[in-house]
Amino acid sequence: MDAQDELIAALPDRCRPEQRKTPAFLAVDFFCGAGGTTRGLIDAQGYVIAGLDKQEICRQTYVTNNGNETGDRSYPDFLAFDLFPKTEAYPAGQQQEAISHLDTVLARHRRLYPDVPLLFAVCAPCQPFTKLGRAAVRKDSLAARLRDRGLLAHACRFIERYEPDMVLSENVPGITDERYGGVWDDFANRLRELSFAVSTERVCASDFGIPQYRKRTILAALRTSPDRTLERPELPDCDATAERRTVGEALAGLPPIDAGERHRDLLNHATRNLSELNRKRISYAKPGESNAYLSSTPEGDLSLACHRRVNSRFQNRCFADVYTRMAPDRPAPTITTHCASITNGRFGHPDIMQIRGISMREAARLQSFRDDYVFYPVDKVDPIARMIGNAVPPPALGPVDTHWH
Repeated sequence: MDAQDELIAALPDRCRPEQRKTPAFLAVDFFCGAGGTTRGLIDAQGYVIAGLDKQEICRQTYVTNNGNETGDRSYPDFLAFDLFPKTEAYPAGQQQEAISHLDTVLARHRRLYPDVPLLFAVCAPCQPFTKLGRAAVRKDSLAARLRDRGLLAHACRFIERYEPDMVLSENVPGITDERYGGVWDDFANRLRELSFAVSTERVCASDFGIPQYRKRTILAALRTSPDRTLERPELPDCDATAERRTVGEALAGLPPIDAGERHRDLLNHATRNLSELNRKRISYAKPGESNAYLSSTPEGDLSLACHRRVNSRFQNRCFADVYTRMAPDRPAPTITTHCASITNGRFGHPDIMQIRGISMREAARLQSFRDDYVFYPVDKVDPIARMIGNAVPPPALGPVDTHWH
């Protein structure tokens, strides 16, 4: 019995024939992480066959939260493979192993649902396309980032082999920057060569009712054929029916906790501890304001020495969001993999009575995960922050239109 079998054996049996419903589409989620994209696809009445991600730590979170609601209502397979090919220069690659597994599971499900379209979600890691300077990245991490810029090209090998009907992709806006060698345009053009009609759009999650300013570039592609012609898929830049949600609305009702505390009943409502100096800093921060307060607190200048030097050099306040609190009457800033730390952005709690950063349950709410979506291991903070920060907000996917076929 492998790790997946052991995990599912402990979960409720969902395979009840009387509740079976034909899926709107089948799906495979590449770079699935903790399952934000998968959750959105399932909520849109799709059936997710498998998620692929090389981070084994995501398995329990991914599988246990994402039982399918259509078909046999079973759990998606979590395939922990590195999608690069194995080479002498990169012996960790497991592309062939991933193909062998997908050959089996895709063939089985396509036999079961021969007329149901297949969607590939390809939301590759965004870190290779962020603005973090090379000086701030370790040599080994920089090499990984440079290599990971090729993940979309490798995903095209899976698309060419399995011929899905639809492709969905999401990444940071920076992926379209010329400095990254035209990665996004190359991906779109390769899909066109594979007979897809392709559309891209730049959107912000707050325009879709998600309580967070999270700008992203998205792509949708639909397969064409000689007997099936269609215009490019239409991608909305907002949801006109959704109200803009704020931090205060998203966090309402959550019990107060202290820095370094873990709530005994609400899973993932846990925070990082703070040093005494950082407690002092965040205690003087006012919601929604910059960290200019640090230079004139009742206890003197609490700014970091390195920040003082940078501010003096550029005659401007740099890193103005660190050691600050979110504004309760606005959407949150982008939730990142460092959202557990007040030293990495505006991640202080908006309630001035709570001297801490946001909890992981609060971060999950700002990403629009339901409270019953549990992240594992539940006794950790930083690994869960990485899962949440890397996730696609589940509601962002909305209903998937498959009537084109």
